[in-house]
Order: sequence, then structure tokens, then C-alpha cells
Amino acid sequence: MTDVNLERARYNMVEQQVRPWEVLNDRILSVLEALPREDFVPAAHRNLAYADLQLPLPHGEVMLEPRLEARMLQALDPQPDERALEIGTGTGYFAACLAQLAGEVTSIDIHEDFRELAGEHFAAAGVGGVNLEVGDAAAGWDDGRRYDVIAVTGSLPELHQGFHRSLTIGGRVFLIVGQPPIMEALLITRVGEDQWASESLFDTSVPPLRGARVTPRFRL
Repeated sequence: MTDVNLERARYNMVEQQVRPWEVLNDRILSVLEALPREDFVPAAHRNLAYADLQLPLPHGEVMLEPRLEARMLQALDPQPDERALEIGTGTGYFAACLAQLAGEVTSIDIHEDFRELAGEHFAAAGVGGVNLEVGDAAAGWDDGRRYDVIAVTGSLPELHQGFHRSLTIGGRVFLIVGQPPIMEALLITRVGEDQWASESLFDTSVPPLRGARVTPRFRL
């Protein structure tokens, strides 16, 4: 696919996938329109960069479909003076979007090669302001800092509060909770030191965050 066709595909992604799914935030739409997603997908799937699909990545991971990423960004609504945390770096595309919207971004992945790949993509695309780290964040991430925005890009089989206390007051975490075939996308806002408000956004289904635990169920 030529660069001209890819630009057209990016426009069509916004107009035919993202907007119809009620993503109308102009700041977010501008980022999606400007950032070349094809530069962040595996080379074998470059022509599918703007398809409404989850694209396969190494280690059995996936790159989420564009409209889901857009809904996640709109729900979190990162602001230029806010600190953002992403759990699940993947190819770096979502972190690159966050970097255009938030003031500071930290992205965590359990796979070292994903950290390296994302760094290469950022350098090629001229993306700055993202701190890339390797670690297991399935149970939460406590680096001593609080975040205004936390995006968890893999699902959690069961809701836990591992990310709740990493939020600032007024901070938001986006989580997808449940097991196939239907999972629930949640936006949880910290409204007090020990108070959180939860909003159910939509149903979806994405692969689980690597290492996410499920409570054993005993049968008699």
C-alpha cells in the first residue's frame, strides 16, 4: 500500500471506525489523524494498520483495534499537565498517542524486546517524553509516584485494586475486566484518599494481561 493510500486509510479509520463509536474529542481525533500508525505495526501487517482488527504480536500478544484505543483515550482524557502510566507497551503506538496528550508518560511491559521495539519506533517517529520500563505490573505498579491517568491495555480476569492507589485524587484508570466472550470496560476515578467511583463504559473482549491472576474455584 502506498503512502497516499495509507493516509486515506488513516482518514477512513477516523471517519468510519472512531467517530461512529462516539469518539468526538477533537484533541484525540487530531492525534489519531496525524500519527502514522503504520510505522508502529509489525511489517507483515503494515497494510492492515488501520483495519478494525487486533493485530498479532510476538509472545501471543496483540495490538488493540484502533477504535478501542480511541475510546480508551477519550475515557481517560489526558491533559497536558498530567502524568500518565501505560501498562502494556506493545509496539509503542498507544504510548505515542499518550505522549501527544499528556505531560509525561511512563510505559511498562513485561517483555524486554517490546521495550526495545517501542524505543526504536519512538526514535523513528520523533516521539519524546516517554519513559520505557520493563516489569510485571499484572498486580499493579507502585514506583512511589501517583499518576493522573493509567491505561491498562490487557484485560484483568478479576477486578483488583492494584492500580487504584497509584492514582492522584481525580486520577482515572481504564480497565477491561472479565473473561471471554464478554468483558466490561471500566473507568475508575479516585475521588478521595479512600474513595473511588466506577463507570461502566462498554463491552469488549481483549487478551488478558500477562500474569494476571484468577482466583481458583474449588469444586466439591
